Amino acid sequence: MAIKPGLGRKTSNKNPPILSHEFVIQNHADIISCLAMVFVVGLMNESTAAFASAFISLHHNVSGEDPSREQPYGKAYTYIAGIKDYCAIFFYTLTCIIMHAIIQEFVLDKISKKLHLSKFKLARFNESGQLVAFYLLSFVWGAHVLLKEGYLGQVAQLWEGFPDHPMSFLHKFYFVVQLAYYLHMLPELYFQKIKTKEEQQPKIVHSISGFTLIVLAYTLSFQRLALVLLTLHYFSELLSHVFQLIGVFDREERLAKLRVVNNAVFFLIRFATSVIGVLTLYYGIGGVRSLLALGGLIALQGYLVFSFITEQLRAKREAKKEAKREAKLALTKKPAKTPKDKVKRKKESDLPEADQTSPSPIKQKLK
Repeated sequence: MAIKPGLGRKTSNKNPPILSHEFVIQNHADIISCLAMVFVVGLMNESTAAFASAFISLHHNVSGEDPSREQPYGKAYTYIAGIKDYCAIFFYTLTCIIMHAIIQEFVLDKISKKLHLSKFKLARFNESGQLVAFYLLSFVWGAHVLLKEGYLGQVAQLWEGFPDHPMSFLHKFYFVVQLAYYLHMLPELYFQKIKTKEEQQPKIVHSISGFTLIVLAYTLSFQRLALVLLTLHYFSELLSHVFQLIGVFDREERLAKLRVVNNAVFFLIRFATSVIGVLTLYYGIGGVRSLLALGGLIALQGYLVFSFITEQLRAKREAKKEAKREAKLALTKKPAKTPKDKVKRKKESDLPEADQTSPSPIKQKLK
């Protein structure tokens, strides 16, 4: 019996051998779904529930109570960072791979098939489409936690009581999902068949740098500050990739106003990030650890601004080269002969030499 391809792959008429690279790539979402279900089923068995819950549930709670007769609604649990969080990160990395494949097959692939995009635009469409989904979810989630915890109304909560900053369930789960998403980018290089060094390098840097920065903030008790800064950063990135998606369908000339908005938002976010960082780490917390974190934060903002300006200048140079090339092609291109001209020339060639049209003597003398 032939095995049908699973999620996250393009169907083909040939069935690859079982456990071959092509088989794993075509069916990777189904394979990982089965692996994730092992942990879910483990929760149903009493002997394996403790082991499975380490990968699915959140641990290291420091306060909270279950509902009781004295407290019918119980007391909300609060959490801190701990070693068991990496088990949860592993499980939700599997979940991110599955969700990546679902979005790719049931949303992006169906849209791209109707658009008939070129190879370059298709790659940009798929990448920006996936990131828009992640950034939108992260921004809405982060903004919800900020409003619920009151960090926006009382900015002093970002440094008061440091480092004793327990997290609510949604706050901690937010960081677990963030780390899982950045970690899932590495196996996606294999599943998406990205082989060239030019395509791999920026994705690897994005994955490792994002995971490293978030895990440092998470383990060093800067979770509240990191939540605010990540929410701001994701809003800027969300706009940037939305405009990239618009650029896939629209002409470059119409994107000039949108790019001005994107550039303004980018620099405002970088400025706001630096101000909040100085206010929290220098004036609020103080100490060697916070000053080192502030230095790293300012250096990161400078690098992002430098990369942004470099990318904008490179894009302008490429646009000018493309415009010159198109103008040169338009000048060198000869107008195509119409069918009427071909019929007229054929009729003239069939006439006797005396009856064929010839240039006037005056024109010949002028020549």
